[in-house]
Amino acid sequence: MGCKPGASLIFSFRDVQVQVEQKGCAGGMLSTMKPIQLFDPASSTYTYVLFDQSTRDALIIDPVDEQIERDLDVLREYGLKLVWTVETHAHADHITSAGKLAELAGAKTAAPHGCGIGTAGVQLAHGDTLTFGGEVLRALHTPGHTAGSMSLVWRHHVFTGDTLLIGGCGRTDFQSGSAKDLYHSITQVLFDLPDDTTVWPGHDYKGRQSSTIGDEKQHNERVTGKSEAEFIAQMDALNLPKPRRLDEAVPANLMSGQRQDAGGVLFMEPRPAAGPHAGSYAGDVTPQLAWQWVQAGEAVLVDVRTDAEREWVGFVPGAVPVAWKQWPGMTMNSGFDAQVKNAAAGKKIVLLCRSGVRSIAAAKRATELGLEAYNILEGFEGDPDAQAHRGQQGGWRRHALPWRQN
Repeated sequence: MGCKPGASLIFSFRDVQVQVEQKGCAGGMLSTMKPIQLFDPASSTYTYVLFDQSTRDALIIDPVDEQIERDLDVLREYGLKLVWTVETHAHADHITSAGKLAELAGAKTAAPHGCGIGTAGVQLAHGDTLTFGGEVLRALHTPGHTAGSMSLVWRHHVFTGDTLLIGGCGRTDFQSGSAKDLYHSITQVLFDLPDDTTVWPGHDYKGRQSSTIGDEKQHNERVTGKSEAEFIAQMDALNLPKPRRLDEAVPANLMSGQRQDAGGVLFMEPRPAAGPHAGSYAGDVTPQLAWQWVQAGEAVLVDVRTDAEREWVGFVPGAVPVAWKQWPGMTMNSGFDAQVKNAAAGKKIVLLCRSGVRSIAAAKRATELGLEAYNILEGFEGDPDAQAHRGQQGGWRRHALPWRQN
């Protein structure tokens, strides 16, 4: 095969097309991989996989829950190690698979700071970067479709989510959207990128795959030639129907797509203590709901495991350590009452232990002390599997929630 500078070679894998651009011929072909672009027909959503060709470390942008097996197949076929899942915003038309990919592929999760996706391990601010191998992804805050929306820059590519589409843009009539902010994001942030930057949108409904910043400056029907006032008037007059999955998708996506019951409905409310524990403490909450409360400032996370467990197994940044029992001998912590009341500081508390046993006992005692106390289901390490091993079935760590290890 001869080298043709500027030409593109296209290789296919199932429904995936991967383009390799031939940059020059001196000393052989110099190739630059473009992103792997994947499509979900039900929501017309584009998902993107980027990777370092040497280390095979990969990053996925806007994965779709219903397409998780396809995405895992792509990772396996290309021999990639997924290190990041990244959201451009909290989606209203599909549910993300970010949380599941964190469990199944060991990836870390990242999302825009202003979107309220509290389960994401990294909260991205404007200018923040993520590395995968020797590659770097840069975040640009581009609000308007939603208040927290971001676009993501990699080399000479920009992944615009629902901010800038091919010949159009995202709607601005829900999730704290703003036509004024969107106009600024497109004309002052994205259009400030080089004209030859490739635009990879979050959706397309006409089979188009990509564009360029230069093309959108000249031909985007929503923006080109319009003043800010004209753009705002146009957006206000759209009167679009509510997204079909809005009420289901947004709450789930605020939890990285994790849903807790067989029917697929996320537990967004605490469950009353049941059985022999009925009435003895405020109730049980999922790890995701507990973290949402903490992020919102509504509750304090209290870790009742021993100092040794936190040191060797892992800990949650910001959690208040108040051991229920301590080594050596797992003796009762005589200072528990004073410590837990001091930790609460007038708020409700959510209690975390290894598996949910000590946290129930601690929640009962905290309730006796007059506190509003909740047990976090599954604990830090989750339920035991058939071999009595923990860490593979649920638990704080497996739900893509923030934690660290010394």
